[in-house]
Amino acid sequence: MLRTMILATVLALPTAAFAAGSDDTAKPKKTETTKDCFQARQWDPETKAYVRFSQPVNGIWDANINKCVRPDKTSHLDSDTLYKAVRELAYAGRYNEAIQVLDQMPEQLDDRVLTYRGFTARKLGNLEQANLYYEQALTVNPDNILARSYMGQGKVAQGDKIAARTQLREIMARGGEGTWAEASLRSAIETGTTYNY
Repeated sequence: MLRTMILATVLALPTAAFAAGSDDTAKPKKTETTKDCFQARQWDPETKAYVRFSQPVNGIWDANINKCVRPDKTSHLDSDTLYKAVRELAYAGRYNEAIQVLDQMPEQLDDRVLTYRGFTARKLGNLEQANLYYEQALTVNPDNILARSYMGQGKVAQGDKIAARTQLREIMARGGEGTWAEASLRSAIETGTTYNY
């Protein structure tokens, strides 16, 4: 009972301990990327569009506004901004759009990129490809406990709790006790329910 209460508390914490591969283990917050942008577009706070109104708006005939852009037009955005967009799109279930943003990341062999490529592949039902990405992420950074947690959750989805427990032991051995990565994988093993972030 105490273990279940501790697990529930860790999963509920919005700022749970940092998981390698991510500096934010809370659910992604909705931004303009998922609220206003559609059809493989991402919110770009830097790009301005000039708009001329047919009728004045609050006495103004024209304005510069921020806009949504295609992922291939985001090269001026830093990796962390793009990564946050990937997490947000993936959490919203917009996996193909998340992949398009991942395609624009400058460091394709970064373990965060490989981890989220694995995550999106898993969520799209391609567990074999997901495992290849997770293994690549772990080759780059064996201490990426987020990749280990996602890989373990994929093993749970495949019905292989032994392999999932192996990843849980690796998380614990690499200092991941009490992190979201540990708690979410432990919960997935116990309940069979995996996480979307």
